[in-house]
Amino acid sequence: MRSCTLPLTNEQVTHFKTHGYTAVPNFFTPREVRAMQAEVERFKRDGLGRNVATDGDGETHSDTKTNYQVIPLNDKSHLIRALPFEKRVIDAVSGLIGDPFILHLDQLFLKPGGQGVGTDWHQDNAYFKIADPLKGTAMWVAIHDATIANGTIHVVHDSFKEEYPHDRDPNSNHHIHCQVPEERAVPIELEAGGVAFFCYGTAHSTKANTTDRERAGMAFHFLHIDCVDRANLIDRQRGQPFLVGPEASGGEAEYGVKVAGTWESEVARTLTENAN
Repeated sequence: MRSCTLPLTNEQVTHFKTHGYTAVPNFFTPREVRAMQAEVERFKRDGLGRNVATDGDGETHSDTKTNYQVIPLNDKSHLIRALPFEKRVIDAVSGLIGDPFILHLDQLFLKPGGQGVGTDWHQDNAYFKIADPLKGTAMWVAIHDATIANGTIHVVHDSFKEEYPHDRDPNSNHHIHCQVPEERAVPIELEAGGVAFFCYGTAHSTKANTTDRERAGMAFHFLHIDCVDRANLIDRQRGQPFLVGPEASGGEAEYGVKVAGTWESEVARTLTENAN
């Protein structure tokens, strides 16, 4: 593994590897949070997402419940495209799942005040089915303060050591869900800019937003190259960027431009544009 300046404590890394998750307050600065919040507002203005909540049959679009999803993000925002290349992010993920790794996917969920509903319990590995669930991690970013009242992320302690049967979630147009031992569920409350890392085997959910203010979370998934079909990434047109390793190009191979090192300038640009 390459050398890195780990932005996590030894205790946070140990908790992730032992229990499948860890929380990191103040991972992003207030200035960076303002830029991400501005992009969320733009996504809404431009109609870039969709409500994935249904009225209990998995099909009928709900007019009374909202779970607003934008996926992917990297093709809609230069700011968000730059975020996974930020050294702080790369160093944290490296310390948790090891090198080399790719950005697997990125997405946003937004819950409006009052009618925002959560995403039900599930394990990411029920979708991805990698052999070692500790070789993939999500990084869930609190774009607004995330509390129990507004439906913050919840995880099930030690659940990465277990597999739960999944089936279709009738309250979503495409998600799956599962039953979990809820007595082991842990809510993770974070101020805006805090993050939760949880491995692909950790059961997690978000809850309904019972407040009068919206709450958004961005999720970035990172996957160790041992768990990736490298032929699909190298021999075909590349889409999911290598962030670390011999194939890493700083985004040039995947996006056609150098993305690594642009996070700070993209934060400044976003804030300037939204100040005018």
